[in-house]
Parts: sequence; C-alpha cells; structure tokens
Amino acid sequence: MATDQIAEQKLTIGTHTFDSRLIVGTGKYANYEVMQESLAASGTDCITVAVRRERLIDSQGNNLLDAIDVSRYTLLPNTAGCFSAEDAVRVARLGREILAGLENPGADWVKLEVLADQKTLLPDPVATLDATRQLVADGFQVLCYTTDDPVVARQLKEAGATSVMPAGSPIGSGQGILNPNNIRICLEYLKEGDPDYPVIVDAGVGTASDVTLAMELGVDGVLLNTGIAHAGNPVQMGHAMRHALEAGRLAYLAGRIPKRLYATASSPEEGTIAGKPR
Repeated sequence: MATDQIAEQKLTIGTHTFDSRLIVGTGKYANYEVMQESLAASGTDCITVAVRRERLIDSQGNNLLDAIDVSRYTLLPNTAGCFSAEDAVRVARLGREILAGLENPGADWVKLEVLADQKTLLPDPVATLDATRQLVADGFQVLCYTTDDPVVARQLKEAGATSVMPAGSPIGSGQGILNPNNIRICLEYLKEGDPDYPVIVDAGVGTASDVTLAMELGVDGVLLNTGIAHAGNPVQMGHAMRHALEAGRLAYLAGRIPKRLYATASSPEEGTIAGKPR
C-alpha cells in the first residue's frame, strides 16, 4: 500500500489518533488466549472494555487487564449494561479512575451506552442525551452509541459528543447495516460544516462484508465485538475484518462507478467487425 494511502487509514477521534480504523471489543471470547490472538489479527490499536463496580472483570470474575497489553492498546471504557443516565455517568467516572491509575491514554474518554431495555438493547435517546451533557461538562470525550436516527445523532453532536456512533443493527444481532440510507443521512447531518467529525458504525456487524459496506458509505470507522468473538474461527475473522475495513475505506476514497439500469460496454466499440444489433 502506498504511503499516502496508509496515511488515509488513520482514525482521529478527539485527541486520539490510530493507525487502524477498527475498534474491537474484549467480551464474549471463549478464553483470553483467543481474545489476544483475535485482537492482534484485527490490527486494532483501540479496544473497548466494560467497566464493572471495582475492576475490569469478565463474567467469571477474572481481571481482564491481566490479559491485555495496556502499553500496546488504548483502552476505551464503556458503560455497557447501564439503563439510566445516573448509572452511566457513575460507571464512566469509575472507568476514568481505573485507567488513570494505569496511566493509559484512554482515561479521558468513554463509550457511552444507556440502554432502554434488555430485549432489544437499543439506546434510550433521552437518557443518552442527558448523560452526554453531564459527561461533557465533566471533561470526558464522549463517544455515543445511538440508533441510526439522524435527528438524534445531530442532537448528540450539539450536546458535545466527540463522536456519534449509529448502530448498523441491534447489538450482537449480526444483521449488518439494515438501513444504509439512514447512515448516509447521519453522515450528512454530522459532517455538515465539519467534514472531519468522526462517525463510527457501532453494533450489528456480523461478517467482513458488513464492515466493507459501512466503510463504503463513508463512515470513519467500525466498532465491533460479537462478529469476531462468536465467529467459528475468531482469529481468522479478525484478519477478515481488518482487510475488509481497509478495502471498504480505499473503495470509498477511490469513488465507485454509478449504478446504471442497462449494460455499458467495457471494450471500445470502434473498429468492431460485426454491425450494431437492432
């Protein structure tokens, strides 16, 4: 890949800049070894971790930080499992304390999730907006998980969100990008007058082609977890997601040909032997 193309692959969110535009979660893996290999295969520089009451732990109570090279990855603490603005703000502050103690650069930001219910895991737009305002006022760089509603997306940016992250489809569903038109409108609203504003597709990605489609739409990056962690071979899927993102980004920069109703000859018509058909 040419040097200028590699530079185009960098992702900037607030004060953070990464070589990879892929952000990968650390949950749902069969074990820590698979997680470590999958993260490495994905090429990510930034991984998101769920903050619990006292430490960054998994469902068995093991300390996740023991399995993560915190000098290699920037950690993005998230407020997964919160169903109120109050809880999300509290968890975000706890994550900041933990990462500040580790001297990890991720201490100053948070992936904000304020969920509406257990069944859909869709965000509560009112509570998310409330929590965003509180966290921004508290000095956080806030990355907001939201629906693909362009109006809500614009409100979150106006509230001070460092990045708005519309879902491709429900968390963990693997349905991919269900409504590309809404993602396009989100991009239009969020980047109007601010073309460098980072928009990340977060949630619902199931396979490599979903990542490529997201990037071809013009988003700045993709955040995913289940698509790798629950794949038949997570390490191979990590590689696939990495290359899919790069392909989608380069295709977006290159500019696709317009879609046409009828065929267009790819070879010159001049000098052909046969006459033109009726």
